Amino acid sequence: MEDRSRIDSMVESTRALVDVESPTESLACCQQVVERADEIARRWMVDPGRIEEHGGRPVWRWGPASPRILLLGHLDTVWPLGTLDRIPFAVHGDRMTGPGVFDMKAGVVQGWAALAMVGARSDGSIGMLLTTDEETGSLASREVIADAIGDCHAVFVLEPSADGALKTQRKGTSWYHVTFAGRAAHAGLEPERGVNASLEAAHFITEAVTWGNMDEGTSVTPTVLHSGTTANTVPAEATLTVDVRAWTRTEQERVDANVRNWTLRHPEASWSIDGGIDRAALESEISAGLFVRAQQVADALGLEPLTECAVGGASDGNLTAAAGIPTLDGLGAVGDGAHAEHEWASVSGMDERARLLAGLLEAMTATS
Repeated sequence: MEDRSRIDSMVESTRALVDVESPTESLACCQQVVERADEIARRWMVDPGRIEEHGGRPVWRWGPASPRILLLGHLDTVWPLGTLDRIPFAVHGDRMTGPGVFDMKAGVVQGWAALAMVGARSDGSIGMLLTTDEETGSLASREVIADAIGDCHAVFVLEPSADGALKTQRKGTSWYHVTFAGRAAHAGLEPERGVNASLEAAHFITEAVTWGNMDEGTSVTPTVLHSGTTANTVPAEATLTVDVRAWTRTEQERVDANVRNWTLRHPEASWSIDGGIDRAALESEISAGLFVRAQQVADALGLEPLTECAVGGASDGNLTAAAGIPTLDGLGAVGDGAHAEHEWASVSGMDERARLLAGLLEAMTATS
């Protein structure tokens, strides 16, 4: 397929994928987008993929169940149903727009194009896995991702680039949902008989924010807080959510220990903790070798020199990196605006990144 023809096909495939809205929370929409993905993929490759269900969620897979090289991505988006009416898929010069075009449906199409370019077959060493709950933490997909990397030597994540740069570091994420239990009492008649859950939450928040470390890039951010029932009642319960981000697993574990070892101030108060370390950090050491290989491939193809970056958000690449599998992220679309209404993906960037990925697959399969 000539470059122009391939580019046109990638744009049309992206249009077909974006035109099926796929908010994570709608299982029906996610089923529809997986079915559309299966249909589109058959136009690119000789061997068909397959639709499976894991943890109650639909996923699309191609190739071996546990390949040596895995292309990893997702088909769900953050956009609510109906967004397409406001922001329909469109092409303006080099820019494609539409909900989910950058994060990350263009990257999915690039993955199919790369597989087609290397003539990959489903009984070979390369596999592809597309989930439908990445945007909400991949809770249902973690098991299938873990199974898919059982024999893996490398994972290429089709998440969008960051201003064209590949992502060689991602912060790890930890989430805590803390419930403080006290005792209700009338705030005017006998407040001394109450145990104020709001105060316990306030004490915790005041100390928790000191566990961040700006020098290490660790943030501890109390976010959602609910407490109390009426204006004249000592609150018997308070619930709090805390967001933790860190560049290293060591920092995540330090904060986790601080959370769990915190001491309630009132002797009659109690509390419970849900959550913990969610996605461990993708540290640079796990990506370094694959990034060097990508640089070599880009140079051999005459592409612009590659750059790398570290980003605060997590992806499924954090999960594969935590398992010790060399992981390179950000191989998807070139563009901007993930989760924003100005989201766009570059048309020319699709072809360049598909060629880069194809070159990486050829290089890796030659040595695996």
